[in-house]
Amino acid sequence: MSERYDAIVVGSGPNGLAAAVTLARSGLSVALYERQASLGGASSTGELTLPGFHHDLGSAVHPLALESWFFREFGLERRVPLVVPEVSFAHPLDGGRAGLAYRDLNRAAEAIGRDGAAYARLMGPLVAHLRGIADFTGNALLRIPGDPLAAFLFAIRSLEQGGPWWNARFREEVAPALISGVSAHSILAQPSLPAGGAGLVLQTYAHGRGWPIPVGGSQAIADAMVADLRAHGGVVNTGVDITDLRQLPAARAVLLDITPRALVGLAGERMPAGYRRALERFRYGGGVAKIDFALSEPVPWADPDVALAGTVHVGGTRSEIAAAENAVVRGELPDAPYVLVSQPSLFDATRAPEGRHVLWAYTHVPAGNTADREAAVVAQIERFAPGFRDTVLATSSRTAVDIASWNPNFPGGDISAGAPSLLQLVGRPVYSPEPWRTPIPGVYLCSSSTSPGPGVHGLAGWQAALSALRHEFGTRLRPDLAPRPDQLATA
Repeated sequence: MSERYDAIVVGSGPNGLAAAVTLARSGLSVALYERQASLGGASSTGELTLPGFHHDLGSAVHPLALESWFFREFGLERRVPLVVPEVSFAHPLDGGRAGLAYRDLNRAAEAIGRDGAAYARLMGPLVAHLRGIADFTGNALLRIPGDPLAAFLFAIRSLEQGGPWWNARFREEVAPALISGVSAHSILAQPSLPAGGAGLVLQTYAHGRGWPIPVGGSQAIADAMVADLRAHGGVVNTGVDITDLRQLPAARAVLLDITPRALVGLAGERMPAGYRRALERFRYGGGVAKIDFALSEPVPWADPDVALAGTVHVGGTRSEIAAAENAVVRGELPDAPYVLVSQPSLFDATRAPEGRHVLWAYTHVPAGNTADREAAVVAQIERFAPGFRDTVLATSSRTAVDIASWNPNFPGGDISAGAPSLLQLVGRPVYSPEPWRTPIPGVYLCSSSTSPGPGVHGLAGWQAALSALRHEFGTRLRPDLAPRPDQLATA
């Protein structure tokens, strides 16, 4: 490759695109390389089952999108039409009961019943410090928090919901189940400190700004970033598999939206031995098996109000979810798994033909597992939505190995790109106030394997780009990322 650029980005997931946009907005010449024919990575959408049914290949609902510092500056909600359901998530229980996490915390507490006041006392202070919580958890954790009170409130509550005393303030099943359903997103042992903290962050967003669903699918988020990159001179190359850093054109900065494991392979002898050993110690977590459904009608939940939610956590009581998740941590497949479900077509008519629906679902499995979990997932949904099987027109089922093959940033099906354990959230992938910067001159990591961790938020790419601007281009100025009038959403 004879071209020369100021900066090169490898990988077009949300973080890679955020890095590329930030650098291009700084007036630099930027080239993006993507191994797939399409762009977006975990934020992509396609037809998996039947013609006209549009399924999110990775993430479907985006709890971090509205409070991500990068997306706030990028003006995401001005560029992409977002639907924010009045119920962020629901949690069905046996007997036709369900917990409903309304965006309005007071309404959610009222719906919970006897434990509603206790739930409001748990979440109220966090919601009141929403911006502080978002900025604290969205930065490298070795930094001093901008809102120390928010950090303190978050830490105390994480200790509570991450320990064996997690039921101390509750008397019934609904509130604990609601909390565990969110904590289980982490694919970690239940209870545990990092799982409790991860759940509380997502719950804070649920009762703050809500969990948005992009109209047109998650691809709309990636498309908005690609459009901005191209509008500012960025060059986009697809279908190019970079396996060695020497393949790349000359550039002052190279930002890699890849895992530490992949960086070791790309860098070869250029990588210092100590840093190589640190990256080789980086641990990856449990995987997911994903099933997408084309449906003839909406899911017939036993409690119809569950359909008000953009996300549904299926798995029963807190103790049942803990048992299922702890089995996965032990390397086992639970008979009654935890299933994360979304039916975006209830909120976005573009996802399926008129009168039809799509359903997105995944369940946790040990990393590298080859089991097809479609039957187990259908059985769990049927448990809380009798007659569900009769609505299924077609399915697309992918194992953890399939997920890893589709996206190498998910080794073994690990969609977190590295276990979000406490140590690996503080040092992700290494202990440093700038964990994105590698000891290889001009080379930066910007994937979810770096701080602040998993999720569609663009923060790792944005922070890596700002680090590169400081060290390679000598500027501490943050570029203006706001949309131009012609980039605003029209629907």
